[in-house]
Formats: sequence, C-alpha cells, structure tokens
Amino acid sequence: MDFDRTSADYLSEDNVKEIQKLEADTGTRILAYYTPPAPANLDNQELEKIKELEKKLCVRLVAYQAH
Repeated sequence: MDFDRTSADYLSEDNVKEIQKLEADTGTRILAYYTPPAPANLDNQELEKIKELEKKLCVRLVAYQAH
C-alpha cells in the first residue's frame, strides 16, 4: 500500500509498517480511520446518483458526512 500522509500525519512510519504487515498477513487492504466516519444521510435521489456513477465507473462508492 502506498501511503499519503497529507491528511494522516498522526501515523508514524512504524504504524504504517504495522498496517502493511497486517495487510500482507491477511491478503487484504485495510483502511485506517482516526475517527470513525459517519455514513451520509442521503435521500433516494442522491442514492440513485451514486448508484448511477458506480455503474458508470465500475466502482463502489461510500458516502460519509463531511466534517
């Protein structure tokens, strides 16, 4: 995993290495959150827009409340 510290300067290089080791050990990608994000409260029209973009881009999108 490449790690961008732009908004996550609270993780030391050793912390990042620990996460990378766990990723290697489990064969997964792990997301680290300093504060657990709150899911966005979206109406049906907003959800449809997200679903349309997911389909167009062939990705899964996750919407969180902005801080």
